[in-house]
Amino acid sequence: MSSSNSASGDIDIDKEKLPTHVAIIMDGNGRWAQKHLFKRVRGHEKGAETVRTIIRTSRSIGIPILTLYAFSTENWQRPKHEVMALMSLLKKFLISECQEMVDNNIRLNVIGQVEKLPKDVQETISETKAATAGNNNLLLNLALSYGSRAEIVESVQRIAAKVKNGDIDVEAITPDLISDHLYTGGMADPDLLIRTSGEMRISNFLLWQIAYSEIYVTETLWPDFSKEEYLEILKSYRNRERRFGKVPLQGK
Repeated sequence: MSSSNSASGDIDIDKEKLPTHVAIIMDGNGRWAQKHLFKRVRGHEKGAETVRTIIRTSRSIGIPILTLYAFSTENWQRPKHEVMALMSLLKKFLISECQEMVDNNIRLNVIGQVEKLPKDVQETISETKAATAGNNNLLLNLALSYGSRAEIVESVQRIAAKVKNGDIDVEAITPDLISDHLYTGGMADPDLLIRTSGEMRISNFLLWQIAYSEIYVTETLWPDFSKEEYLEILKSYRNRERRFGKVPLQGK
């Protein structure tokens, strides 16, 4: 994530039209590995290189929030050796990128059921979050052991407990209150959701938060997803008219 890797010269940037929050479903590592006759873990390693590229690009052009779907609650059902390899790769990635995140003013945040991750990975996450806590250029959310339905259930449980304890009234439950109790509480909802590999599904990702997100699906497998394609998608986003349920004559 070196500051010399600037993407700003590659696109005519109108910062007012760039999304505040980009969320990405990174899909296709396994298929990429199969396509190239590699073991699946090699696909995940190549995918980690793409993660670096997209983080660098987002930082250099001024995207405030980037959320990457790295490991879902359903992914625990994968073969044990693959899960172990993914956890090892995650730990190595955080260790190798920590100083770069510090140098480039990137703050790490993790959303999901972190307590289910291996203890050594939890420790590395805590260390990286602490090291980057004062940064404010780019907020990098890694969705780990994440599932949106579980997130919503936890949010409802916390709100119900407050109602039971008399801390809030039932009438005080609003969409804003629910949003505040999600893992992403206090953050802007994603303006743009990108999914790689051509699959036409949401896969239990940010179901509440993407209610009005623009969605872009690309056939490109995640390890092949490039800075250039990312910038083209952002350019396409800038040309979309976001109505939020209104018609054009109702105003902006």
